[in-house]
Amino acid sequence: MSEDKQQTKAPITGSKYVKMLLVLIMASLLFGGPYGAYIVINVLHISYLAATVGGFAMVTAGLVLMWYLIKIKIIA
Repeated sequence: MSEDKQQTKAPITGSKYVKMLLVLIMASLLFGGPYGAYIVINVLHISYLAATVGGFAMVTAGLVLMWYLIKIKIIA
């Protein structure tokens, strides 16, 4: 009476290249978010508040992507 458990695989985890691309996107969002805000403030002369909100949004997106990658066990 033992039932075989079906493992559901996330659709994103298809190949090594997709996994690598997702990790690179995550790292660039996490570490590039604050730097991107700095560049936008100094080079493009956009308001400090808008650039800070954008940088915070990029870091938040990176954290969400990192949480998702840990959840589907791409990052151990």
